[in-house]
Amino acid sequence: MKERPLVDAKSDLGRLVLLGAPLGNPADASVRLREVLATVDLVAAEDTRRLARLTRDLEVTVSGRIVSYFEGNEERRTPELVEALRAGLGVALVTDGGMPSVSDPGYRLVRAALDAGVPVTAAPGPSAVTTALALSGLASDRFCFEGFLPRTSGPRRARLNALATEERTLVFFESPHRVVAALADLADAFGADRPAALCRELTKTYEQVLRRPLGELASFAVAEKPRGEITLVVAGASAPAAQRPDDEALRAAVAAREATGRSRRDAVTEVSVEYGLRRREVYDIVHR
Repeated sequence: MKERPLVDAKSDLGRLVLLGAPLGNPADASVRLREVLATVDLVAAEDTRRLARLTRDLEVTVSGRIVSYFEGNEERRTPELVEALRAGLGVALVTDGGMPSVSDPGYRLVRAALDAGVPVTAAPGPSAVTTALALSGLASDRFCFEGFLPRTSGPRRARLNALATEERTLVFFESPHRVVAALADLADAFGADRPAALCRELTKTYEQVLRRPLGELASFAVAEKPRGEITLVVAGASAPAAQRPDDEALRAAVAAREATGRSRRDAVTEVSVEYGLRRREVYDIVHR
């Protein structure tokens, strides 16, 4: 299939391309990422030195102009990049690793480009969130990403207390300077026995994935003080068991379903599933 051009001929507007950069291993770079870097008019990079190292590793020559785009200058630089896009230039956004906008610079530019009617697309690639989730061994059918926890203890504990009953698997980014305190607060809020995984330096030479209860991970962090880029994956809370209603309430639940047109058999089955009871037990109560 022919790749769409970086400039949209119909609108005469440039196209913003979000580049998924390798987390650490340059071999994870996609062919499309290489092509975009080599042909785009302008590259906005979170760290221009990291980009230079990546392009050397990939043996790619960037033909367009390179500008920095990071937390400290994104508010000022966003209008400049939008103007370049409106003038018809193709702009690529690349961060130090993973997808832009995911706890990295990018959201502000994406929003501004969309508001200006500029096309936005992506050359998708590695993501620390889904990589850590897959390696954790924890349930991945339903999960939520919480990004970085608050830096100070009070707000961090408040956030974790609010998440303590979340049933989906949780994924956090954490700084090595705060991981000891973060794991201690996680163990306190979620319980020391909650399964979790500490994923460090993903795809890099010293990749490490520790799958242990939160209490053990907290003790490990105190003793070892792990360094590098850290992603924490924590199992969700167990769903509270449904309280068994009394016999009269069970009969009323079956009758309510029958009143909607369900057969008694189907009504009994639904009620037994809802409360984790044997179907025969509910049937006998209804006919008692």
